[in-house]
Amino acid sequence: MGRVRPYFPELALLLASALYGSTFVVVQDSLEHVSPSGFNVLRFAVATLVLIPIAARRDWRGPGVRPTDSRRALTRAGLGLGLAGLVAYQTQNIGLHHTSTSNSGFITGLFVVFTPAIAAFRVKRLPPRRVLSAVGLALVGLFLLTGAGLDLSYGDAITVVSAFAWAVWMVATGEVTRRFDTFHLIAVQVFVIGLGSALFAIFEGFGEITGVVVVGVLATGLGCSAIAFALSTWSQRVIEPERAGVINLFEPVVVGVIGFFVGERLGAAGYLGAVLILASIAVVERGTHRRSSRQTPGSHRSPKRGTSAGRAVA
Repeated sequence: MGRVRPYFPELALLLASALYGSTFVVVQDSLEHVSPSGFNVLRFAVATLVLIPIAARRDWRGPGVRPTDSRRALTRAGLGLGLAGLVAYQTQNIGLHHTSTSNSGFITGLFVVFTPAIAAFRVKRLPPRRVLSAVGLALVGLFLLTGAGLDLSYGDAITVVSAFAWAVWMVATGEVTRRFDTFHLIAVQVFVIGLGSALFAIFEGFGEITGVVVVGVLATGLGCSAIAFALSTWSQRVIEPERAGVINLFEPVVVGVIGFFVGERLGAAGYLGAVLILASIAVVERGTHRRSSRQTPGSHRSPKRGTSAGRAVA
């Protein structure tokens, strides 16, 4: 257990990615009965009901809280992350309604390109070489997974917007996650996403709640919006956004595996792409823990492994 413990953040992020990826099919089935906004209202209502009692018993402060932080600062951070999440989920569900499960999962994985670009813009510094190498490898893998073509349908194009929004969410989460308690931070987010989705549902309509929808809402509300959200947010206290983006590409691999069992085939190029994505995760993690173990106890380096000291935090 001692040897595994340093990898808990990465394992948590992989588990979160697996939870996200495993629900694409059930979400797609649910969207045959309810609108994308209606589905989000239900799933985030479930998540809110689960998270608020947990958050209420915890202190709102995180391990890296600032002297100037307050509940108001927590609310502002959660509001900003919630708005990014709202755009990500709305566009992802709309795209999923107009494209295949595999395409949606794989194109969402383009956040691996957007995340280091946004992070570099924020800190005015290029990511480490191993991250750039992993991003390049992952991009080739995604290209192969999506059929080695550049034509985008309407659903595919909308999903690209979702990928960018997820990249914004990852970078922003990395900047505030140590300042505030994980459950408080995500409780605010899921409430904002649910409320925003309700406003969209006024214009988009709601649809019909069926047994398929109930299963989808419970699976995503508990498994993704509560558990996976918490795992992702907590793990980014240690893992910087650029690495998190690459590790999160385990999600489209899971989508591809699930797609296989429901009759979607990737072909030789697609499976080669999946292998390249897994290889990119190995590249971005290479040597990370060896470098971390060399830091002396009195070191004042950034608490995030693999980052340059002094990351700017908004």
